[in-house]
Amino acid sequence: MKDKDRDKMMWSNIKKRSAKDKIVFGAICFFSFLSMIPLFLIIWEVVSKGYKNFNWRLFTQVAPSSMDALIAKMSGEPIPGGILNGITGTFLIVGLAVLFTVPLGLFVGIYLSEHRDNKFAQTVSYLTDLLQGMPSIVIGIIAYIWVVKPLGSYSALAGSVALTIMMLPMVVRSTEETLKMLPHSLKEAGLALGASYTDVIFKVMVPSGFGGIFTGILLAVSRVMGETAPLMLTALGASVVNWNILEPTAAIPLLIWDFYNDPNLVDIIWSASLLLLIVIFLLNWLAKIVARKWKI
Repeated sequence: MKDKDRDKMMWSNIKKRSAKDKIVFGAICFFSFLSMIPLFLIIWEVVSKGYKNFNWRLFTQVAPSSMDALIAKMSGEPIPGGILNGITGTFLIVGLAVLFTVPLGLFVGIYLSEHRDNKFAQTVSYLTDLLQGMPSIVIGIIAYIWVVKPLGSYSALAGSVALTIMMLPMVVRSTEETLKMLPHSLKEAGLALGASYTDVIFKVMVPSGFGGIFTGILLAVSRVMGETAPLMLTALGASVVNWNILEPTAAIPLLIWDFYNDPNLVDIIWSASLLLLIVIFLLNWLAKIVARKWKI
């Protein structure tokens, strides 16, 4: 009887735990679905309104004037023009930011991973975390003081400096954490074969952690791609395509802000937002592929 009672109690506990697991799993699925609803609604809103002006003009023509947009709306025609100046400006500013960020973030991340017990390294690590939480508008003000004021004008260079400050913590952290995850025997093997410390770091360790480092860079780019506040204080914007890094330059987020302030250009907001959404989605998707292919 005691064995039977023990078996009954055991099966009763198993059933209770199984029921609790099902309830918790159902609650997790339910709340996960609730958290996804706003995302689906945003995507639906952007796609349903953005496809109307999503055509070749969007990629080949600069932003129209308010008068041209008003005439088109009064005649029932699609708004002329596009966001070519914003597309080229975004690639120019973000491209410069990547050029500035990657070498600096890579070297700082390597230093932090190799000297994790050093007090200076701990201070740098703390400042990196602090920088990551800094509001973007504050970073824009700093870039304005550092670059715009000395140069005497707004420019793509100033915008790229602001985005560099925002991207740097993520690249540093991804590099540091990726190199920490690599087996220590990898470095020991390289040194045992007679390679110098520098060669081991840059020809063995960094290539081995390429997946994690590159993923961090892509995520950093997607993080700053839609930033507006820092660019308002640094790049300012331009109505024409500009490739001079020392002159004011447009960007897609800046055009969205400009269109929002003009009732005649509101319709292009959705097309520009859809393009920005697609680019960020592709960057995140590429980051997933890279992380999966070069998994440590």
